Parts: sequence; C-alpha cells; structure tokens
Amino acid sequence: MNKAKYQKVLDLGHSLNIKNGDVKEANGKLHVTGTAKTQYEKNLIWDKIKEIGGDNPSDIMADIKVEDTSVFHRHTVKQGETLGKIAQKYYGKASLYTKIFEANTDKLKNPDMIHPNQELVIPNV
Repeated sequence: MNKAKYQKVLDLGHSLNIKNGDVKEANGKLHVTGTAKTQYEKNLIWDKIKEIGGDNPSDIMADIKVEDTSVFHRHTVKQGETLGKIAQKYYGKASLYTKIFEANTDKLKNPDMIHPNQELVIPNV
C-alpha cells in the first residue's frame, strides 16, 4: 500500500542510481535504505518524501546515506548556464555563485566564463 503511495520516491531513487537501495514494508511502514552520491541527491529524495507524506510522515522510514560528503554535489555545466543560475538551483540564492567559483579556481579563472560539459564542484555551505 505505502509502496504505491511513495512510488515517485522510488522512481527518483532509481533515476539517481542510489546504491544499495532496498525497500521493505513492515508494520504499516515503508522502510527505504540506500546511498546517494551527494547531499544534494539525498535532499532531493527527502524533498520528494515530504511532498508526498508531509513534513513528518509516519508511514515511511528512510535511511539514506551519502557517499561523498566532501562536496554538496558535482554539476556538469549545460549550455546557457551561469554560476548564478547554478547557485540558485543548489542553494536557492544566485548570490552564492562566489562559493562555487572559489571551489573551482583550478578550472575557472573568471566567474563569467564557464563552458558546457565542465564538471564543477558544488561545495557545502
């Protein structure tokens, strides 16, 4: 029953290639475990759980670990993106683009010059 309710969470986990993913139903609760690549991906899973079950759902227990805690995420630049747009996506504030620039000075010499297919570190803030 709960598995169908939370199917979009399971689909998201599948699309993110969550490692060691496991889903069990017991005592009226859905038990979900797995390992996300980054904290950002873990947050995406939790956001989807809350979207379906509310801020404190009682019918699901999720234990999602994070494989790489040294970064918030790794982002591959797409055509037309700016550091401001990328910062808005991950942090909700375009003004935090400087954090991304500072974390990538090995690849970037100018915050206004990023190129498609560059992989940027999105640092924890």
